[in-house]
Amino acid sequence: MTATPGQPAPAGADERLLRTSPLRRLLGRPELGSLVGAVAVFLFFSIVADSFLRATSFGTVLYAASTIGIMAAPVALLMIGGEFDLSAGVMVTSSALISSMFSYQMTANVWVGVFVSLLVTLAIGAFNGFMLTRTKLPSFIITLGTFLMLTGLNLGFTKLISGTVSTKTIGDMEGFASARKIFASEWTVGGVELKVTILWWAVLVAVATWILLRTRFGNWIYAVGGGADAARAVGVPVIRTKIGLYLGVAFAAWVSGQHLLFSYDVVQSGEGVGNELTYIIAAVIGGCLITGGYGSAIGSAVGAFIFGMTGKGIVYAEWNPDWFKFFLGAMLLLATLLNAWVRKRAEATK
Repeated sequence: MTATPGQPAPAGADERLLRTSPLRRLLGRPELGSLVGAVAVFLFFSIVADSFLRATSFGTVLYAASTIGIMAAPVALLMIGGEFDLSAGVMVTSSALISSMFSYQMTANVWVGVFVSLLVTLAIGAFNGFMLTRTKLPSFIITLGTFLMLTGLNLGFTKLISGTVSTKTIGDMEGFASARKIFASEWTVGGVELKVTILWWAVLVAVATWILLRTRFGNWIYAVGGGADAARAVGVPVIRTKIGLYLGVAFAAWVSGQHLLFSYDVVQSGEGVGNELTYIIAAVIGGCLITGGYGSAIGSAVGAFIFGMTGKGIVYAEWNPDWFKFFLGAMLLLATLLNAWVRKRAEATK
């Protein structure tokens, strides 16, 4: 005898073999609350800002969302794994500074600086993961220390080498045009100007989602976030998993840093401070729990899209941009409450 939806399972039946209703599966998705919030934000600014629904505005919103979403995706995976990275914002700037200064000082092809930057940025991510797993200190403390060190190094080395707080222009160097096509190009589709960061964002979210849902490493991430000791007891390589997550954040920081550099060909050493909170908030709005073990990469993309709509929607509505922080805080609270309600409903229907 087989069980049908809405009927109790026969004694001894395996619950994994029971059919799950579409509603129950929907309620179990971490990004459900953020999707509801995204629809609400879209409708709100569609009403209060006439220019919000223009095709050109859509391209601008997507670009703003992509610059956040590229980092929010690996940050979401890290949070699912139960950790934070407060150095993510300044790491983006560090990546750009390394590419620029190495290329300029060595008078080399800019691609040399790009690959040196990749190696150094990955080393910073590995350092965060190594220190976390070796010292057993909270990731808040480890990455706060890295944040402060990178902030000082960014400013100190830039002033020491360039004599100012910004790098020298590399726009006339060999390889700049080809690197710009990869990291900062744009194209027009149906009258809408789209930046290449949108493509990078989509690829990173797709890869992160595939890792979470289709790979053993994804199972490890959820297990580690649910409880490192319990995960270790069943054979999960906790140290390797956490270091891998920090390497993922570092890679995304490298991509964002190269976009920053090749968009303007110079970099200000003080940029990036505070962006780490934006990435974390986008992940939380997207359904990630602060305590770890729950969330999705798709949710982080929705959270980043909400950021893009809000930031540009306020401009299109011709409001004072100072209100952005208020809306950001309100969205964070509402999204967290909605996500908690959805999660409780999902647990109640199991």
